[in-house]
This record gives sequence, C-alpha cells and structure tokens, in this order.
Amino acid sequence: MTTDDADVVIVGAGPAGAAAAYWCAQAGLEVLLLDKAQFPREKVCGDGLTPRAVAELVRMGLPIRRADGWIRNRGLRVYGGGHVVELPWPEMSSYPSYGMARARLSLDQRLVEHARAAGAKLVERTVVTGPVRDERTGRVVGVAARSAGTRAAEQTYRARVVVAADGASSRLATALGRAPRTDRPLGVAVRTYFRSPLHDDPWMISHLELWDGAPGRSALMPGYGWIFPLGDGTVNVGLGSVSSTSAATRVDYKDLFSRWTTHAPAEWGLTPDRQLGPVRGAALPMGFNRQPLYADGMVLVGDAGGMVSPFNGEGIAYALQAGRVAADTVAQSLARSSRAGQERALATYQSRMKDDLGGYYTLGRGFVRLIENPRVMRVCTRYGLPRPQLMRFTHKLLSDCYEPVGGDVMDRVIAGLARLAPAA
Repeated sequence: MTTDDADVVIVGAGPAGAAAAYWCAQAGLEVLLLDKAQFPREKVCGDGLTPRAVAELVRMGLPIRRADGWIRNRGLRVYGGGHVVELPWPEMSSYPSYGMARARLSLDQRLVEHARAAGAKLVERTVVTGPVRDERTGRVVGVAARSAGTRAAEQTYRARVVVAADGASSRLATALGRAPRTDRPLGVAVRTYFRSPLHDDPWMISHLELWDGAPGRSALMPGYGWIFPLGDGTVNVGLGSVSSTSAATRVDYKDLFSRWTTHAPAEWGLTPDRQLGPVRGAALPMGFNRQPLYADGMVLVGDAGGMVSPFNGEGIAYALQAGRVAADTVAQSLARSSRAGQERALATYQSRMKDDLGGYYTLGRGFVRLIENPRVMRVCTRYGLPRPQLMRFTHKLLSDCYEPVGGDVMDRVIAGLARLAPAA
C-alpha cells in the first residue's frame, strides 16, 4: 500500500502558497511546501499592499511594525490630465486605513518563515514536473519533482490534496488541461528599483498617463505608472497595462518604461545612475482566467487561478485570501469520513472564492473594456480627477476598499453592483 508523504502538498511558495501552507499547518495538517527557487528570491511585483492585503497579514499574525521593516502609506497620490490628487485609504471596519509596501524579496521570505514556524516543511530548489494521478480514478494524488539544476531522477511526493500555487503559467494546471481563458483580461507589468529621495514618502504614487508613443502622436494606454516607496532608501518603479483579452500586445514595455522615467519629475530622482538592477516584466492573469479552481484533488490559488484584479493589477491580497480559504476547505475535507464528503467540502472552495470576488471581477472586466478606448481614458484623467466625490468612489471601487456590508452610500452602491454582476 502506497503511503502519503503529507496531508497536503503545495507547489509554489509565493504569497498564495505560503499562506495556504501556514493555514494548513495551523489546522494541524502535515504540509509539504515545494518551490523551485532557494529563498530569499526575487519576484516581479509592484511590492505595494492595499489595506485588504494588510488585513490578511494581520489575520496570519505576521509582525508588521516599522521595526520589522515595513513602511505604511496613507493612500494614493494620483497624477493625470494636469491634476494631482491625494486619495487617502478610507476608514473601514473591514480593513485597516493604511497600506504597506515591502520588496517581494523579503516579503516572500517572511511569509515562508511564518509558514515553517507554524509547522510546514519547506523543500527548496525542487522543480515540480507534473501531477501524479491515480490510474483508476484519474484523481491527483501527488506530484513528480526533481532537484533544480541537476539530472537526478524524479521523486514523487504524494498527498491527499495538492494545491497548485505555481504562478501564471501553472505547469500543474496545464498538465490537467486547465488552460487559461482567452476571454479574460491579461495585464503586463514591468518594474525595477531606484534609489530615491521619495523612499519614505507617505503616499503611493500613481501616474495615469501612459502613451504608446510620443505624447501628442500616440494613444493613451489603459494602465498606469507607479512609484511605491519602500522606506529603505529605494522605491519600486514600474508601469502596467491591460487588455480585455489574452491577445498578445505589440507594445515594447521596456522602451515605454524608459521613455516614461526619462520624462518623470526631477524630484522623483529616476535617473540611470540611481537605477538598481534591470527592468523586469511579468504577465498578470486576471479575473479567474483559469478554471475550475478545484477538481480531481487539485486546488488552484493565486496567479495559477488568475486571481489578479482587473481594476488595478493587485494580486497579493487575493493570493493571501485564496491560500486561507483553500486551507480551510482542505482541512474541512480531510475531517470528513467518506470520499464523497471530502469532495463536497473541497468543492466549496470555488463557490466561496466566486461568491466573494466573482461579481467584482466581472465589473472589472467591464471596466477594462471601457478604458481600452483612449478617448475614455483621456476624459477620465482630464475631467474625473478634479471631482473629489467621484474620485473617492473610484478609489474605493478600483482598490477594492469598500465595506461589503453596511458602510456609506458609495460602499452600498459598489457592493450592490458586485452582487448583481454574474460571477462567471
């Protein structure tokens, strides 16, 4: 009789995988967390955390004091259409009224250490090559893997449930035929780091005017540039754009980044001599672009399930949430005495995620289709920014910082729209 190596195997130790590992270990499960890299390791990201993400870190009990290397921010300072507007994070009962920032190099390391402290076993430099399936039922019962950078024979890690947190390309999901949906938005982002006098600025900076060529001779793109202060002498600087489908874009994002930073205000200090490292890019899979989120013994979390917001490109908050919800459904399923009962419990993962985010993501898909029109982007930046009430509503909507129950009129409107939108 073949024995399992753990109750759950989690592939990928980014925020989604680390959160799933932490919560599974907290529930008393035996957890194997596999990652192809050795920590600390770098990831392409904006490094900014919205209040929703901060709330997830608080739930995990992760230390988030300034002394622990975090910098808090008050909200967004938005540039566009000749205007500059500061939008504070709203006061809410559901989330704290501040965001934070931390480079993924150290954020992911902290999350992994937190999961290990809870009892999860981390196996680094392990490349997962594919799922292992039961010959009779086809159910996923583990993964095959080999040591990174070697020709060693593959090893099998078996578990009662497998969690795929292996990123946008998700080798595990692809092997099972769960291909990305082409009708869902896809973002592209590039970023690097600079030494900057703005490193401890209390605002995250968003620049809404991105031109796909020289201003005045090109179209305004659906996206934004950002500067996120990290409080350690550096800032994360990047830009991102989005398409309503997964169709490939012809934009040279690194060239666009170079032109954007060249014309940035001098006080930002974005000069070549201050740049730290190359400009790196990544795809942002959005709006549950890969489904089902659970089937045949395998759960998708984070980018593997396309859990990036179409509104703003935020993925960390939803990755942390997915890890938490996935862990709860896994723990509940393994407490069931029958296979049918286990499957019913695991099936609730997709419904729980869609009940909370499905309608909101559907609104986001409509938003992307709207701002793909350069005229709409131009009107929004020129005439929308000077209107405080409109911008407060837009800030709540785009950042997903609204009260899901109760709240003010704006909260109730957004929550109502999200409930009415189909959670496809």
